[in-house]
Amino acid sequence: MRSLPRRTLLGAGGLAVLAACAPGSESGGDGGGASAPAASEVETDPAALGEVTLRLWDQEVRGAQDSAITALVDGFQKAYPNITIDRVKQSFDDLQKQTGLALSGDDVPDVLQVNNARGDMGEFVKAGQLTDLSGYAEAYGWTERFSESVLAKMRYSEDAVTFGEGALWGLPQTGEVCGIYYSQKKLDAIRMKPPSTWPEVMTVADVAHTAGEQPLVLGNLEKWPALHVFGPLQHYFVPAEEIVTLGMGNPGASWVDGTSDAALDQLRMWAEAGYLGDAPNGLAYDTAWADFAKGTGVMLIGGSWLGPDLEKTMGEDLRFMAPPAGKDGKVATTGGTGLPFAIPAAAKNKDAAAAFIDYLTGDEAMALIAENGGMPVNRTAELAPDSGVNKDIYEAFDAVSTDGVLLPYLDYATPSFADTAGAALQELIGGQADVATTLETLQADYGAFTGEG
Repeated sequence: MRSLPRRTLLGAGGLAVLAACAPGSESGGDGGGASAPAASEVETDPAALGEVTLRLWDQEVRGAQDSAITALVDGFQKAYPNITIDRVKQSFDDLQKQTGLALSGDDVPDVLQVNNARGDMGEFVKAGQLTDLSGYAEAYGWTERFSESVLAKMRYSEDAVTFGEGALWGLPQTGEVCGIYYSQKKLDAIRMKPPSTWPEVMTVADVAHTAGEQPLVLGNLEKWPALHVFGPLQHYFVPAEEIVTLGMGNPGASWVDGTSDAALDQLRMWAEAGYLGDAPNGLAYDTAWADFAKGTGVMLIGGSWLGPDLEKTMGEDLRFMAPPAGKDGKVATTGGTGLPFAIPAAAKNKDAAAAFIDYLTGDEAMALIAENGGMPVNRTAELAPDSGVNKDIYEAFDAVSTDGVLLPYLDYATPSFADTAGAALQELIGGQADVATTLETLQADYGAFTGEG
């Protein structure tokens, strides 16, 4: 579950990406991480690696997450008794602090979770502190196991300038997706059906408002929550490809020359009309979703991680759907992965580390994650529960990540974009800034980073 702004997930075709950084090629120039081994050089049988102590750093500290990875560590050690896993678990914030220090020294873990945003994984790739996993991906068939929409969230060019294409630097276990939660009872009360198009979403909001219900719930005190509403809404007006370019912080798009103005204007109108509540900028994120669970509002646009907690209160009344198809006819929405597992460039047991990552992301792991209440990044629809909101969430993530487009969290774009966009959207919602000013603010940050003005 994420209650922090996500700095961690669409990319172009996998074959072209792999060709751009072929297994066995040298990392070139400054940075670029450790040279990628050729697939033929990878030992994929952990039993053949001799006695190994594999050091793992992760942030899977919550109950279900901890249970799942503990079971996987035990299962791997049982299958390969020659390998001992020395696991250190710590909070997300602590892991971030320790990772930067460790990667700049000689005493590094063999496997660690790395936030895949530019400010973390991107900087580590640029500094040459991570291992290019392209050869391992070919040896283990990871490009067949994972959709390219997912893998792109762990791809950087060797100089870390381009995000979403290039070599592979990590693999995730879990998935995240932003969609539309709704109360079936509230829809029934206003005699509306679940929307299947964006115009129908707008109609539901209008009818709910007329009926005296709050159409949409948003708590934006922390600034970042509005990004999880605007991201899905943006695709109603903007093609997925353009959002990917903007969200990945790659050159070739523009905030001011595209159609994002229409999306921002829709958000502004919702806020001005009170559709988001009386004072969304003064309401904390956790208070807002708890209010929704208790009966405030008809819809809540938010992340999949809220589902289990909402369901505890709402039960079968709670439903979830991926946002309808957008401007280009694709089903696309903001989403990502849990923190991917990476191998430091200075790791001493890289083949064992890659074997363990393969095990952590294999079919058995996906089933175990689902059993513990998490959302596996692969086999999602297959492992969906028989009923309940998690069934809706699993099926939505599967549809978006396999047949649609998993759009990046917009705060991926630049190291400062989370702060820039969060503040800009808060001012737009609060009426302190108009659409044109908001666009100029977003473009200034994106343009300065990409060199496109």
